[in-house]
Amino acid sequence: MSLHDFLLFLQGTNDIAVAIRLVMATIFGGLVGWERIVTHHNAGIKTFALVSLGSAVATVLNIYLAYFPELGADVSRIPAGVVSGIGFLGAGTILVTGKKQIKGLSTAATLWVTACMGMAIGAGYLTAGILAFLLIVFANVILLQISDRVENNSRYMSIYIEVPKNRGVNKLTNAINEQGFSIMSMEKSKEKPLQSSDAGLIIDIALDRKRSHKELISMFNNLEYVNYVEEV
Repeated sequence: MSLHDFLLFLQGTNDIAVAIRLVMATIFGGLVGWERIVTHHNAGIKTFALVSLGSAVATVLNIYLAYFPELGADVSRIPAGVVSGIGFLGAGTILVTGKKQIKGLSTAATLWVTACMGMAIGAGYLTAGILAFLLIVFANVILLQISDRVENNSRYMSIYIEVPKNRGVNKLTNAINEQGFSIMSMEKSKEKPLQSSDAGLIIDIALDRKRSHKELISMFNNLEYVNYVEEV
């Protein structure tokens, strides 16, 4: 059997072909989850493997029901239900912290597109499924690195910083102005500071020029009245 014939076989409705596609969906979903868990995200290998497998099974069932028109089943409702259902699942991974950080958004998006990948593989559209897998990896690995570099050299940054309530805010404001930075906004954070005598602040800063954010965080951290600082 040639490669072309094998691919045609995998796209069919034979029980073995369907089983192979379900295994492929599970493996590809697990690999996407592996990348997530390596980068310390909540949803990991098992979650993504199950999402991809479940989407593939739903799509296979959709195709199976299409062979029985007498049932009067609306086969378009199954894929639509998968997409909306994964949306609810993904929303559960999104969290807004007291520092106004939005966490889990990339994981939610990855869950959603992994479900779409599973649907493509389950339907036998292997070209779309495999390409989706490669693009998911590309987005989560390569594009993430590019995004981090762009953000690290942006002229705008937001920091969460803890300083003593007694004159710490004034000292910090003066230090920022002395560096030639502009304070766009400053507000007290709902996050509980590490020390009860400190105030936690969220500050949006416009820099005078492009600078490395890591260097600026180090600069703030070296101020004697700053007890904690991180970019948010």
